Amino acid sequence: MPEPDQSAALAQARLFTDGGCSGNPGPGGWAFILRHPPTGKEIEQFGAEQDTTNNRMELMAVIRGLEALKQPTAVEMFTDSVYVGRGLIDWLARWKKNGWRTAAKKPVKNVDLWRRLDELSGIHRIKYTPVIGHSGHPENERCDELAVAAYQKFL
Repeated sequence: MPEPDQSAALAQARLFTDGGCSGNPGPGGWAFILRHPPTGKEIEQFGAEQDTTNNRMELMAVIRGLEALKQPTAVEMFTDSVYVGRGLIDWLARWKKNGWRTAAKKPVKNVDLWRRLDELSGIHRIKYTPVIGHSGHPENERCDELAVAAYQKFL
């Protein structure tokens, strides 16, 4: 007998994210917009680090967005980061199985953030929807603006 679809019972949210750096590594910022479709309520948050990488900021945007949720949620995640999207869909399970090592037997980069994202993906049901960066997607453009503004204080 098939299991019932539990996503219908979960709260619903849309998470839009972006991260970036001035130099790589260099000062970086992350941002997210979290929207509750039934009510239209949304929040924006952003932050920065003085010395980081683009991939770390992309991961931080997703992590902070998921951490902002107050209960298990079915989340549609919109990101222009192929690294984050493919990591969640294609690589994460294999990395865990291989003791957080890549197919080339090297340690996974940013493992601290991937472990946190793995924890959060155990709480929330995440659907990855790719976005093309700088293509006029309103929420992606807004997140980019917020992330860039966040790291300006370090320039």
